[in-house]
Amino acid sequence: MRYISKVHSDTAFVRQGEELNATALTEYLTGRINGTASGIRIEQFPNGHSNLVYLVEIAGREYVLRRPPLGPVAPKAHDMAREYKVLHAVHPHFPEAPEVYLLCEDAAVLGGPFFLMERRNGVVIRDQVPAELAAIPGYQHLVSEAFIDCMVRLHSIDVSQPGLASLGKPEGFVERQVRGWTERWNRAKTEEMPEMDRVVQWLHKRLPPSQGAPTLVHNDYKLDNVMMHPEGNRVEAVLDWEMTTLGDPLADLGLTLCYWTWASEAAKDDPHPATPVITNQPGWCTRDEFLHRYATLTGRDVTHVGYHEVLGIFKLAVILQQIYYRFHAGQTQDERFRNFDRRVRGLVKLSAELAERYS
Repeated sequence: MRYISKVHSDTAFVRQGEELNATALTEYLTGRINGTASGIRIEQFPNGHSNLVYLVEIAGREYVLRRPPLGPVAPKAHDMAREYKVLHAVHPHFPEAPEVYLLCEDAAVLGGPFFLMERRNGVVIRDQVPAELAAIPGYQHLVSEAFIDCMVRLHSIDVSQPGLASLGKPEGFVERQVRGWTERWNRAKTEEMPEMDRVVQWLHKRLPPSQGAPTLVHNDYKLDNVMMHPEGNRVEAVLDWEMTTLGDPLADLGLTLCYWTWASEAAKDDPHPATPVITNQPGWCTRDEFLHRYATLTGRDVTHVGYHEVLGIFKLAVILQQIYYRFHAGQTQDERFRNFDRRVRGLVKLSAELAERYS
Protein backbone atom coordinates (compact mmCIF):
# COMPACT_ATOMS: atom_id res chain seq x y z
CA MET A 1 0.00 0.00 0.00
CA ARG A 2 2.28 2.72 -1.23
CA TYR A 3 2.63 5.51 -3.74
CA ILE A 4 4.86 4.47 -6.60
CA SER A 5 8.13 6.14 -7.54
CA LYS A 6 7.74 7.98 -10.83
CA VAL A 7 8.46 5.54 -13.65
CA HIS A 8 5.77 6.13 -16.28
CA SER A 9 6.13 8.85 -18.92
CA ASP A 10 2.50 9.99 -18.66
CA THR A 11 2.07 10.01 -14.87
CA ALA A 12 3.51 11.92 -11.93
CA PHE A 13 3.69 11.89 -8.17
CA VAL A 14 0.28 12.46 -6.60
CA ARG A 15 -0.34 16.17 -6.04
CA GLN A 16 -0.36 17.33 -2.43
CA GLY A 17 -3.89 17.33 -1.09
CA GLU A 18 -5.13 14.89 -3.76
CA GLU A 19 -3.76 11.71 -2.21
CA LEU A 20 -5.94 8.60 -2.12
CA ASN A 21 -6.39 6.66 1.11
CA ALA A 22 -4.42 3.62 -0.05
CA THR A 23 -5.38 1.59 3.03
CA ALA A 24 -9.11 2.16 2.54
CA LEU A 25 -8.82 1.51 -1.19
CA THR A 26 -6.95 -1.74 -0.62
CA GLU A 27 -9.52 -2.93 1.88
CA TYR A 28 -12.36 -2.13 -0.50
CA LEU A 29 -10.76 -3.78 -3.53
CA THR A 30 -9.75 -6.93 -1.68
CA GLY A 31 -12.05 -9.70 -2.85
CA ARG A 32 -13.22 -7.55 -5.76
CA ILE A 33 -10.02 -7.22 -7.80
CA ASN A 34 -7.64 -10.17 -7.96
CA GLY A 35 -4.27 -9.66 -6.31
CA THR A 36 -5.21 -6.68 -4.15
CA ALA A 37 -4.19 -8.43 -0.93
CA SER A 38 -0.55 -8.19 -2.04
CA GLY A 39 -0.78 -4.36 -2.03
CA ILE A 40 -1.34 -1.54 -4.50
CA ARG A 41 0.79 1.24 -5.96
CA ILE A 42 -0.56 4.62 -7.05
CA GLU A 43 0.49 7.43 -9.40
CA GLN A 44 -1.53 10.34 -10.76
CA PHE A 45 -2.23 11.44 -14.31
CA PRO A 46 -1.38 15.17 -14.02
CA ASN A 47 -3.34 16.59 -16.96
CA GLY A 48 -6.94 17.70 -17.01
CA HIS A 49 -8.82 20.25 -14.93
CA SER A 50 -11.87 18.41 -13.62
CA ASN A 51 -11.93 14.78 -12.50
CA LEU A 52 -8.96 13.29 -10.68
CA VAL A 53 -7.39 10.34 -12.48
CA TYR A 54 -4.91 7.86 -11.03
CA LEU A 55 -2.88 4.89 -12.19
CA VAL A 56 -3.37 2.00 -9.79
CA GLU A 57 -1.10 -1.04 -10.10
CA ILE A 58 -2.35 -4.29 -8.59
CA ALA A 59 -0.40 -7.56 -8.86
CA GLY A 60 1.51 -6.27 -11.89
CA ARG A 61 -1.63 -5.15 -13.72
CA GLU A 62 -2.44 -1.48 -14.33
CA TYR A 63 -5.86 0.10 -13.85
CA VAL A 64 -7.14 3.64 -14.14
CA LEU A 65 -9.15 5.08 -11.25
CA ARG A 66 -11.42 8.07 -11.84
CA ARG A 67 -13.08 10.15 -9.15
CA PRO A 68 -14.61 13.67 -8.92
CA PRO A 69 -12.53 16.70 -7.92
CA LEU A 70 -12.27 17.56 -4.26
CA GLY A 71 -14.76 19.93 -2.68
CA PRO A 72 -18.23 20.98 -3.84
CA VAL A 73 -19.03 20.42 -7.52
CA ALA A 74 -21.71 21.73 -9.86
CA PRO A 75 -25.03 19.81 -9.82
CA LYS A 76 -25.01 16.78 -12.16
CA ALA A 77 -21.32 17.33 -12.93
CA HIS A 78 -18.61 14.68 -12.43
CA ASP A 79 -21.16 11.85 -12.27
CA MET A 80 -18.95 8.78 -11.87
CA ALA A 81 -21.85 6.35 -11.79
CA ARG A 82 -23.18 7.67 -15.05
CA GLU A 83 -19.78 7.60 -16.77
CA TYR A 84 -19.35 4.00 -15.61
CA LYS A 85 -22.78 3.15 -17.04
CA VAL A 86 -21.93 4.83 -20.35
CA LEU A 87 -18.65 2.97 -20.73
CA HIS A 88 -20.26 -0.34 -19.73
CA ALA A 89 -22.89 0.16 -22.44
CA VAL A 90 -20.66 1.56 -25.19
CA HIS A 91 -17.57 -0.66 -24.92
CA PRO A 92 -19.15 -3.74 -26.57
CA HIS A 93 -20.09 -1.66 -29.63
CA PHE A 94 -17.10 0.68 -29.77
CA PRO A 95 -13.77 -0.87 -28.75
CA GLU A 96 -12.12 2.53 -28.40
CA ALA A 97 -14.16 2.96 -25.20
CA PRO A 98 -12.14 1.41 -22.35
CA GLU A 99 -13.64 -1.51 -20.46
CA VAL A 100 -14.81 -0.81 -16.90
CA TYR A 101 -14.46 -3.24 -14.01
CA LEU A 102 -15.84 -1.80 -10.80
CA LEU A 103 -17.93 1.11 -9.52
CA CYS A 104 -17.90 2.30 -5.90
CA GLU A 105 -20.62 4.76 -4.90
CA ASP A 106 -19.77 4.64 -1.19
CA ALA A 107 -18.16 8.03 -0.47
CA ALA A 108 -16.84 6.68 2.84
CA VAL A 109 -14.10 4.77 1.00
CA LEU A 110 -12.28 7.63 -0.77
CA GLY A 111 -14.42 10.66 -0.01
CA GLY A 112 -16.39 10.38 -3.24
CA PRO A 113 -17.56 7.80 -5.81
CA PHE A 114 -15.00 6.25 -8.13
CA PHE A 115 -14.60 3.52 -10.70
CA LEU A 116 -11.81 1.37 -12.10
CA MET A 117 -11.30 0.85 -15.81
CA GLU A 118 -8.68 -0.72 -18.02
CA ARG A 119 -5.44 1.08 -18.73
CA ARG A 120 -4.80 1.75 -22.41
CA ASN A 121 -1.38 2.60 -23.80
CA GLY A 122 -0.58 5.04 -26.57
CA VAL A 123 0.27 8.71 -27.06
CA VAL A 124 -1.84 11.74 -26.22
CA ILE A 125 -1.31 15.02 -28.07
CA ARG A 126 -1.67 18.10 -25.91
CA ASP A 127 0.37 21.29 -26.27
CA GLN A 128 3.27 19.36 -27.81
CA VAL A 129 3.49 16.38 -30.15
CA PRO A 130 5.18 13.34 -28.55
CA ALA A 131 8.62 12.72 -30.06
CA GLU A 132 7.82 9.22 -31.33
CA LEU A 133 4.88 10.59 -33.28
CA ALA A 134 6.67 13.72 -34.53
CA ALA A 135 9.34 11.48 -36.09
CA ILE A 136 6.82 9.98 -38.53
CA PRO A 137 6.69 11.78 -41.91
CA GLY A 138 3.22 13.23 -42.49
CA TYR A 139 1.98 12.30 -39.02
CA GLN A 140 -0.35 15.33 -39.04
CA HIS A 141 -2.38 13.90 -41.93
CA LEU A 142 -2.40 10.40 -40.43
CA VAL A 143 -3.62 11.63 -37.06
CA SER A 144 -6.19 13.98 -38.60
CA GLU A 145 -7.81 11.22 -40.64
CA ALA A 146 -7.69 8.67 -37.81
CA PHE A 147 -9.28 11.20 -35.46
CA ILE A 148 -12.09 12.06 -37.89
CA ASP A 149 -12.71 8.44 -38.82
CA CYS A 150 -13.02 7.47 -35.17
CA MET A 151 -15.73 10.10 -34.70
CA VAL A 152 -17.49 8.76 -37.79
CA ARG A 153 -17.47 5.24 -36.30
CA LEU A 154 -18.86 6.58 -33.03
CA HIS A 155 -21.68 8.34 -34.86
CA SER A 156 -22.51 5.26 -36.92
CA ILE A 157 -23.40 3.03 -33.94
CA ASP A 158 -27.01 1.87 -33.88
CA VAL A 159 -28.22 3.45 -30.64
CA SER A 160 -31.39 1.35 -30.59
CA GLN A 161 -29.30 -1.60 -29.39
CA PRO A 162 -29.76 -2.87 -25.82
CA GLY A 163 -28.04 -0.71 -23.24
CA LEU A 164 -27.58 2.27 -25.55
CA ALA A 165 -31.14 3.55 -25.94
CA SER A 166 -31.30 4.47 -22.24
CA LEU A 167 -28.26 6.77 -22.38
CA GLY A 168 -30.21 9.87 -23.36
CA LYS A 169 -33.41 11.47 -24.63
CA PRO A 170 -32.66 12.73 -28.15
CA GLU A 171 -35.98 14.56 -28.62
CA GLY A 172 -35.39 18.28 -28.14
CA PHE A 173 -31.70 17.62 -27.51
CA VAL A 174 -30.23 20.90 -28.79
CA GLU A 175 -32.86 23.04 -27.06
CA ARG A 176 -32.18 21.25 -23.77
CA GLN A 177 -28.45 21.75 -24.26
CA VAL A 178 -28.90 25.51 -24.65
CA ARG A 179 -31.25 25.74 -21.69
CA GLY A 180 -29.17 23.51 -19.42
CA TRP A 181 -25.85 25.19 -20.14
CA THR A 182 -27.44 28.62 -19.70
CA GLU A 183 -28.58 27.55 -16.23
CA ARG A 184 -25.06 26.33 -15.45
CA TRP A 185 -23.66 29.68 -16.54
CA ASN A 186 -26.06 31.62 -14.34
CA ARG A 187 -25.14 29.51 -11.32
CA ALA A 188 -21.39 29.81 -11.85
CA LYS A 189 -20.82 33.36 -13.13
CA THR A 190 -18.73 35.67 -10.98
CA GLU A 191 -19.31 38.85 -12.98
CA GLU A 192 -21.85 40.21 -15.44
CA MET A 193 -20.99 39.72 -19.13
CA PRO A 194 -23.46 41.41 -21.51
CA GLU A 195 -21.65 39.78 -24.43
CA MET A 196 -22.49 36.35 -23.03
CA ASP A 197 -26.12 37.40 -22.61
CA ARG A 198 -26.24 38.21 -26.33
CA VAL A 199 -24.76 34.82 -27.21
CA VAL A 200 -27.41 33.09 -25.12
CA GLN A 201 -30.16 35.03 -26.88
CA TRP A 202 -28.67 34.15 -30.28
CA LEU A 203 -28.58 30.44 -29.41
CA HIS A 204 -32.19 30.42 -28.25
CA LYS A 205 -33.46 32.29 -31.32
CA ARG A 206 -31.58 30.31 -33.99
CA LEU A 207 -32.19 26.69 -33.03
CA PRO A 208 -31.41 24.61 -36.15
CA PRO A 209 -33.49 21.71 -37.48
CA SER A 210 -32.67 18.24 -36.18
CA GLN A 211 -30.24 16.05 -38.10
CA GLY A 212 -32.65 13.13 -38.16
CA ALA A 213 -31.70 9.85 -36.49
CA PRO A 214 -29.91 10.42 -33.18
CA THR A 215 -26.42 9.11 -32.48
CA LEU A 216 -24.11 8.81 -29.54
CA VAL A 217 -22.79 12.27 -28.69
CA HIS A 218 -19.53 12.12 -26.75
CA ASN A 219 -19.77 15.83 -25.87
CA ASP A 220 -16.02 16.26 -25.32
CA TYR A 221 -14.38 14.68 -28.37
CA LYS A 222 -11.07 16.48 -28.77
CA LEU A 223 -7.47 15.67 -29.59
CA ASP A 224 -6.28 15.41 -25.99
CA ASN A 225 -9.20 13.15 -25.10
CA VAL A 226 -8.06 10.45 -27.50
CA MET A 227 -5.07 8.15 -27.21
CA MET A 228 -3.33 7.52 -30.52
CA HIS A 229 -1.35 4.50 -31.59
CA PRO A 230 2.35 5.50 -31.62
CA GLU A 231 2.34 5.20 -35.42
CA GLY A 232 -0.47 7.77 -35.62
CA ASN A 233 -2.70 5.73 -37.90
CA ARG A 234 -5.47 4.79 -35.46
CA VAL A 235 -7.10 5.76 -32.19
CA GLU A 236 -6.33 3.40 -29.32
CA ALA A 237 -8.83 4.87 -26.87
CA VAL A 238 -11.38 7.65 -26.48
CA LEU A 239 -11.41 9.09 -22.94
CA ASP A 240 -13.68 11.20 -20.69
CA TRP A 241 -17.20 9.87 -21.32
CA GLU A 242 -18.99 11.60 -18.44
CA MET A 243 -21.09 13.89 -20.67
CA THR A 244 -21.96 11.31 -23.33
CA THR A 245 -25.61 11.13 -24.34
CA LEU A 246 -27.87 10.61 -27.36
CA GLY A 247 -28.62 13.50 -29.68
CA ASP A 248 -27.68 15.43 -32.79
CA PRO A 249 -24.21 14.39 -34.06
CA LEU A 250 -23.56 17.91 -35.33
CA ALA A 251 -23.38 19.02 -31.70
CA ASP A 252 -20.37 16.74 -31.33
CA LEU A 253 -18.90 17.91 -34.62
CA GLY A 254 -19.33 21.59 -33.76
CA LEU A 255 -17.68 21.23 -30.36
CA THR A 256 -14.78 19.28 -31.86
CA LEU A 257 -14.21 22.00 -34.45
CA CYS A 258 -14.00 24.55 -31.62
CA TYR A 259 -11.00 22.71 -30.24
CA TRP A 260 -9.62 21.94 -33.68
CA THR A 261 -9.54 25.43 -35.19
CA TRP A 262 -11.67 28.36 -34.12
CA ALA A 263 -10.83 28.44 -30.43
CA SER A 264 -7.18 28.97 -31.23
CA GLU A 265 -8.08 32.53 -32.32
CA ALA A 266 -8.56 33.31 -28.63
CA ALA A 267 -4.83 32.80 -28.17
CA LYS A 268 -3.97 36.03 -29.97
CA ASP A 269 -4.45 38.15 -26.86
CA ASP A 270 -4.19 35.41 -24.24
CA PRO A 271 -0.97 33.52 -23.45
CA HIS A 272 -3.08 30.81 -21.79
CA PRO A 273 -5.55 29.77 -24.52
CA ALA A 274 -8.43 27.51 -23.57
CA THR A 275 -7.60 24.99 -26.25
CA PRO A 276 -4.46 23.78 -28.07
CA VAL A 277 -3.39 25.36 -31.35
CA ILE A 278 -1.41 22.44 -32.77
CA THR A 279 -3.98 21.73 -35.49
CA ASN A 280 -3.46 25.19 -37.00
CA GLN A 281 0.07 24.19 -37.96
CA PRO A 282 0.98 22.93 -41.46
CA GLY A 283 -0.04 19.40 -42.39
CA TRP A 284 -3.14 19.07 -40.24
CA CYS A 285 -6.59 18.91 -41.81
CA THR A 286 -8.11 22.36 -42.13
CA ARG A 287 -11.62 23.04 -40.89
CA ASP A 288 -13.01 22.64 -44.41
CA GLU A 289 -11.10 19.40 -44.98
CA PHE A 290 -12.36 18.10 -41.66
CA LEU A 291 -15.96 18.91 -42.58
CA HIS A 292 -15.60 17.46 -46.09
CA ARG A 293 -14.25 14.12 -44.83
CA TYR A 294 -16.91 13.86 -42.12
CA ALA A 295 -19.75 14.74 -44.50
CA THR A 296 -18.48 12.35 -47.18
CA LEU A 297 -18.13 9.40 -44.81
CA THR A 298 -21.44 9.96 -43.00
CA GLY A 299 -23.61 11.42 -45.77
CA ARG A 300 -24.82 14.05 -43.31
CA ASP A 301 -25.74 17.62 -44.16
CA VAL A 302 -23.35 19.90 -42.24
CA THR A 303 -24.99 23.18 -43.30
CA HIS A 304 -25.85 24.19 -39.74
CA VAL A 305 -22.56 23.22 -38.12
CA GLY A 306 -21.76 26.91 -37.52
CA TYR A 307 -24.55 27.09 -34.94
CA HIS A 308 -23.02 24.13 -33.14
CA GLU A 309 -19.59 25.78 -33.15
CA VAL A 310 -21.04 28.77 -31.32
CA LEU A 311 -22.85 26.42 -28.94
CA GLY A 312 -19.62 24.50 -28.43
CA ILE A 313 -17.55 27.56 -27.52
CA PHE A 314 -20.36 28.70 -25.24
CA LYS A 315 -20.19 25.34 -23.44
CA LEU A 316 -16.39 25.60 -23.16
CA ALA A 317 -16.75 29.00 -21.54
CA VAL A 318 -19.28 27.62 -19.06
CA ILE A 319 -17.07 24.64 -18.18
CA LEU A 320 -14.09 26.89 -17.48
CA GLN A 321 -16.31 29.29 -15.52
CA GLN A 322 -17.52 26.42 -13.34
CA ILE A 323 -13.91 25.54 -12.59
CA TYR A 324 -13.01 29.18 -11.94
CA TYR A 325 -16.04 29.56 -9.66
CA ARG A 326 -14.68 26.79 -7.42
CA PHE A 327 -11.33 28.64 -7.20
CA HIS A 328 -13.01 32.04 -6.72
CA ALA A 329 -15.16 30.61 -3.89
CA GLY A 330 -12.16 29.00 -2.18
CA GLN A 331 -13.42 25.47 -2.84
CA THR A 332 -10.09 24.56 -4.44
CA GLN A 333 -6.60 25.98 -4.00
CA ASP A 334 -5.27 24.71 -7.33
CA GLU A 335 -3.27 27.64 -8.75
CA ARG A 336 -3.79 26.36 -12.31
CA PHE A 337 -7.28 27.85 -12.13
CA ARG A 338 -6.33 31.38 -11.02
CA ASN A 339 -6.47 32.92 -14.51
CA PHE A 340 -9.43 30.97 -15.83
CA ASP A 341 -11.58 34.11 -15.71
CA ARG A 342 -9.39 35.55 -18.49
CA ARG A 343 -9.82 32.41 -20.52
CA VAL A 344 -13.58 32.56 -20.04
CA ARG A 345 -13.70 36.16 -21.26
CA GLY A 346 -11.66 35.17 -24.34
CA LEU A 347 -14.09 32.38 -25.20
CA VAL A 348 -17.12 34.61 -24.64
CA LYS A 349 -15.64 37.15 -27.05
CA LEU A 350 -14.95 34.42 -29.59
CA SER A 351 -18.44 32.95 -29.36
CA ALA A 352 -19.93 36.41 -29.87
CA GLU A 353 -17.73 37.00 -32.93
CA LEU A 354 -18.73 33.67 -34.46
CA ALA A 355 -22.41 34.29 -33.77
CA GLU A 356 -22.09 37.55 -35.66
CA ARG A 357 -20.29 35.78 -38.50
CA TYR A 358 -22.99 33.12 -38.82
CA SER A 359 -25.93 35.54 -38.52
